[in-house]
Formats: sequence, C-alpha cells, structure tokens
Amino acid sequence: MAARIDRLVTSGTFSLDGGTWDVDNNVWIVGDDEDAIVIDAAHDAEAILAALGGRRLRAIVCTHAHNDHIDAAPALAARTGATIHLHPDDLPLWQRTHPDSAPDAELADGQVLTIAGTDLTVLHTPGHAPGAVCLHAPALGAVFTGDTLFQGGPGATGRSFSDFPTIVGSIRDRLLTLPPETKVLTGHGEPTTIGDEAPHLDEWIRRGH
Repeated sequence: MAARIDRLVTSGTFSLDGGTWDVDNNVWIVGDDEDAIVIDAAHDAEAILAALGGRRLRAIVCTHAHNDHIDAAPALAARTGATIHLHPDDLPLWQRTHPDSAPDAELADGQVLTIAGTDLTVLHTPGHAPGAVCLHAPALGAVFTGDTLFQGGPGATGRSFSDFPTIVGSIRDRLLTLPPETKVLTGHGEPTTIGDEAPHLDEWIRRGH
C-alpha cells in the first residue's frame, strides 16, 4: 500500500525570549497501514499515539527545535521506541526544552528518509531556526515545511536564532525551485502550494517580515 499523509492538529504554547503564546500545531503522519513517521511531535503524545492507530512509529522527524514542535517528542519516543531526528544546528534550541535528553540521529541536507516505500528528502532551510529543515516527498507531491514557509510568506524571524535574509534565501533556492503544483504542508495553519507562493517573493523581501 502506498504511503498516505494524515494531519493532526494539537494545541499548546510556544515560548522563546521570555514570551509565551498559545499555538495550534500541525502534526503530519506519513506512512501506510503498518508503518509511519511523525513530522513534528507537538504538544500531545497521547493524541499522536491515537492518530497512529496502532501503526509502528519508525521515526519522529523534527523540522526544527522550537519547543512547540518538539515538546512531545521524548514521551512519544518512549512509548513507541521510535528514534528522534534533528538537524544538529538546532541542538541549542532542543536543549532549552529538553536539557536532559538528546535526539537519536542527525538530519543532513540531501539525506533521504524512506517510509512505506516513499522517499522524503531532507532540505536544510535555515532562517526561522539554524537547523530548520523541510522534507520533500515527490511521490506524494508534497513538501513539509515546518515554520519555513506558510500560506502567505516566510516563517517569523523576529526572535533569537532567526534571520530574515537567510530564510528568504532558503525559500528562494530550496523551495521555490520545486514543481509549482507541490503541496506545501506547514507547521501551523492551512496548506498552500509552491505555485501560489512563488510569485510573492519580491513582495516578502520588500515587506521585510
């Protein structure tokens, strides 16, 4: 059976630089009826377990290490035996949330993760966070962008560890080069497509998010 994509929305808080905000996060589950991976274990390990529905969880892949995307990762890993994968440039952020644990494996640009016969290629897309990555699944016509690209523009770069010119470069060079029909499955909010976002690059630069 070919891999499919399931979406779960969980709620909690995001904290950085002394502020805390209520947020809703997208948790993406990619797999078939037997095996799956979770992209961003946000807020609620029990809800993610329920959404898995008894499938074997092979890996928890973190698009970046802001607390709202990783807060449930250790608990989910403990319950399932899944390994946690994170780009090493985001370890300083990980340690702010989980000082007594570490991810199991490092993500690298160009690395290919395979689940249910479907390849997901890791694209290192710094800017929102130093170790931010996106996961491109050509067979599914989708790219999982975490907080790098949303419907309407780049992710926020007004806080520590972020940089606006860097995120714009990542989006321009790594994402907008994908086929225009590619679905953009984001860390928060509703999906979009590469074709819908690409025409607005110059506008984002002028706006200077």
